[in-house]
Amino acid sequence: MSLKAAAEAVRENAYAPYSNFKVGAAVRGASGTIYAGCNVENVAYPEGTCAEAGAIAAMVAAGESSLTEVYVVAQGSLPVTPCGGCRQKLKEFGRPDVQVTMAATEGASQIMTLAELLPGAFTPEHLEHGQS
Repeated sequence: MSLKAAAEAVRENAYAPYSNFKVGAAVRGASGTIYAGCNVENVAYPEGTCAEAGAIAAMVAAGESSLTEVYVVAQGSLPVTPCGGCRQKLKEFGRPDVQVTMAATEGASQIMTLAELLPGAFTPEHLEHGQS
């Protein structure tokens, strides 16, 4: 199964009764295994979970800690970028050159690297330099 197919399939399982905005995400771990996640809303906003966070959680739960490719799909005609929090989560597990494909159900897509999505990312080096 491709990243695109995995993201499209899991998007159908999204729990989005409040926004009706279903999102699916798939990440490829360093092993080549694909992990998928969908958004899960909660009536107590903002206690939901983003699709990207779900895919990352599945990867980590399986014992992997590095991703090499990302695919996100949402409904509509415009590709939707990961939110700021998910950009930082993706950066935690991916190198700056990891490609992130953002797609819309109506066919449009855009590809960016993690570095392009999150310039000036907060990294472990920031913690090291902040300690005395």
